[in-house]
Amino acid sequence: MTTAEAVILAIVEGLTEFLPVSSTGHMILTEALLHMQGSEFLKAFTVSIQFGAIAAVVVLYWRRFFQTIDFYLKLFVAFLPIAVLGLLLKDSIESLLENVVVVSVALIVGGVILIFLDKIFHHQIEEAIDDPDYVSVKKIDEFGVEYVQDELRQIKISWKQAFIVGCFQCMGLVPGVSRAAATIVGAMQQGFNIKRASEFSFFLAVPTIFAASAYSLWGHRTVITGTNIEYLIIGNVVSFIVGMIAIRFFIELITRLGLRFFGYYRIALGVIILILLALGYDIKINH
Repeated sequence: MTTAEAVILAIVEGLTEFLPVSSTGHMILTEALLHMQGSEFLKAFTVSIQFGAIAAVVVLYWRRFFQTIDFYLKLFVAFLPIAVLGLLLKDSIESLLENVVVVSVALIVGGVILIFLDKIFHHQIEEAIDDPDYVSVKKIDEFGVEYVQDELRQIKISWKQAFIVGCFQCMGLVPGVSRAAATIVGAMQQGFNIKRASEFSFFLAVPTIFAASAYSLWGHRTVITGTNIEYLIIGNVVSFIVGMIAIRFFIELITRLGLRFFGYYRIALGVIILILLALGYDIKINH
C-alpha cells in the first residue's frame, strides 16, 4: 500500500459509510481500479479506517449523542442483534464478501427496494423537510418569570423500536445491502421521518463500527507495525474529515430527494460492476 492509496480508500470510506449505497461496493471498484493486491493489512485497513468515520458522528452530534444512560442502553439493545449474528455467521459473511456478483446483485435489488420504499414512506420524507432541530420550550426562572428557550430536539425511541431497528441493521451483514440503508428503512418503518431515521442510523453506527473495527484490529495486530501504523493514522484522519462533510451533505440531500436518488445510484453502480465482469475485468474483493 502507498500513501496515495491509503488516502483514496479513506476518502471513499468517509463518503460512503453513512450513505445507503454500500461502502463495500465502492471499495470493490476502488481497489480494482487501483490494482491493489489483497493482504492481511489491507483487510484490517479497510475496516479500521471506519474509526475516523464514527468519530465524525460523535463530533458533529455530540450534543445529541451524549445523552442519558437510558439512551445508551437502548442503543446497546439496537446493537445486540448484529453483534450476535455477526459472530455466529462470520464465516458465511466472509464467503459472501468474496463474491462480486452477490455484491452487485445486492446493490441492484437494494436500489429497486429503495425506489419502491420512497413511495411507501412518502409522507415521512416530506415531513422531514419542516422538522426543525430546535424546539421552543417555555420555562420559568428563579423569579417566577416565564420565558421561551430553544432546545435541541433529542431522538426519542422506545425499547421495542430500538430492538426492531437493530434487527433491520442485520440485513447490512449481506455485502452490498448497506448497513445505513437497512437501519434508515428500519427506523422509518417504526415511524421516524427520514431525517430522524438517518440520525439514529448515525448513532447506531458508533457501537457497531467501533466493535467491528476493534475486532479487526485485534485479529490483524501482527501486521500493524512500522509504516502500516502511519497508513492507519492517515486513513482515519482523512475518513474523519471527509465523513464530517458527507454527513452534513447527506442529511440535506436525503431530506430533499428521499430514497429514490440513492436507489438509482445503487442500480447504476451494480450494473457497472456486472458489465465490467462480463467484459473480462478482474474485479476482486480483497477482504
